[in-house]
Amino acid sequence: MPEKTLPPLKTVTHFTMTTLVDNYTDVLLEDGRFVKRCSRIGKDGKRRAPLLAEHGLSLLLEIEDDLEKHVVMMDFGLSNIAVMHNLSALETGLDNVETFIISHGHHDHIGSLKEVLTAIPSPREVIVHPDAFIEERILLMDDGTQIPIPSLKRDTLEPLGCPVVEIRSPHRLANGYMLTITNIPRVTDFEKGIPNAYYKKGNELYKDDILDDQGIVVHVNGKGLVIVTGCGHSGIINTVLYAQQITGVKKIFAVIGGFHLGGSFFEPIIKPTIEEMKKFAPAVLVPTHCTGWKAMVAFENAFPDAFILNSVGTKIVI
Repeated sequence: MPEKTLPPLKTVTHFTMTTLVDNYTDVLLEDGRFVKRCSRIGKDGKRRAPLLAEHGLSLLLEIEDDLEKHVVMMDFGLSNIAVMHNLSALETGLDNVETFIISHGHHDHIGSLKEVLTAIPSPREVIVHPDAFIEERILLMDDGTQIPIPSLKRDTLEPLGCPVVEIRSPHRLANGYMLTITNIPRVTDFEKGIPNAYYKKGNELYKDDILDDQGIVVHVNGKGLVIVTGCGHSGIINTVLYAQQITGVKKIFAVIGGFHLGGSFFEPIIKPTIEEMKKFAPAVLVPTHCTGWKAMVAFENAFPDAFILNSVGTKIVI
């Protein structure tokens, strides 16, 4: 953990997140404060093609100040179909995306990697933690069954022609307006990661702490930090605490992304997670992807004014 904060993060005047892929789709959701839902009518006046949901995540992140605008894309969904289909249905292109970020190497975040990186007009940087390339990741079940976790492969990514930037520490992008956070310290006493996550090396099994987990931090002028996670395998509270530390900014305006609180192991930590989240008092709270249904309901009850139910095609506008 760094002893000092990093140089100040540039502030932005506007932040927009467009969800290209998430676990949920609902065309009946309505606009609200900080949220704009996808119109069912396209630019041609005809009904849009249906948006596809899947157990994956892909986000377009846009920031602006008075002089600049930057667009980055985080993650690529589960399948090799949904991202490109939804981009077309949303009438959104990739030309303005300047950087791609892989939040971690699991299959539900890299599915359309090839399709996206071969569709862009010229090579762009791909930011990734080197542990994303760990091979033979598995879930080890109580009965000894090993469930493979398909993961990122160098021989898949590198031939696509985009410069691969491997990072093990916070990394600035978008001309200094965004910051990736990775190698997130695990400081809470309840966020322990996936207990049965392992990887194989030769004939040996090793505990997989998913150190490649990373998120994005933006500082919105006059509001505070916006924090976006992929799965939050480091723990969403650990992630927010680390964002505060390295930026020196205490005010948390929005927490968005996967909180990984689904399933029998994680459900007991929903309550302490919510109690710690209350200390940050975010104005916008958008749990996505792997957060889990019970956790979603609990967050909505605990944060009725801040909670936003995410959906494919939704824009969060701050």
